[in-house]
Amino acid sequence: MTFLSWLENSAFSIWFRGETGFAWAYPIVLFLHTVGLALLVGANMTIALRLLGAAPRLPIAPLERLYRVMWLGFWINALSGLMLLVADATTKLTNPVFLIKMGFIAAAVINMVWLRRRVFRGPRLEGYPIPASARTFATLAFVFWIGAISAGRLMAYLGPVSGAPGLENSLP
Repeated sequence: MTFLSWLENSAFSIWFRGETGFAWAYPIVLFLHTVGLALLVGANMTIALRLLGAAPRLPIAPLERLYRVMWLGFWINALSGLMLLVADATTKLTNPVFLIKMGFIAAAVINMVWLRRRVFRGPRLEGYPIPASARTFATLAFVFWIGAISAGRLMAYLGPVSGAPGLENSLP
């Protein structure tokens, strides 16, 4: 906890939260976090929807190019998320919902990599029925990303309250 307090009270965190006069750093990074999420999850859901049968005339192979977009979104989110985490380390890193969110994100990224290896690297991509394993990966993508996004939003309502040490949000 001492390390988390030190991190949260570092010069960077104080500047980032706008306590030194520049109040735009936090909202800008939060906006970038949202953009990264849209790129990452949006591209992943495009592939998942196609594998689940949406837009059947759309060829699957060209969708592999969306992996560049997904990785760009991932790195935008990783960097912006780290900045958001450092600014409120004692609250976020002690919130069990944060661990759930990170678990869903890890599962979603692993699923994304497996989907690429199994679907786009497979010998039969076009002109054949979509394999059941591809549909499973596509369904899991929805489950994992919905879980991650929901957990991220619930962090504001469950667990420690930001800026109020000792105060906890809880379910009734």
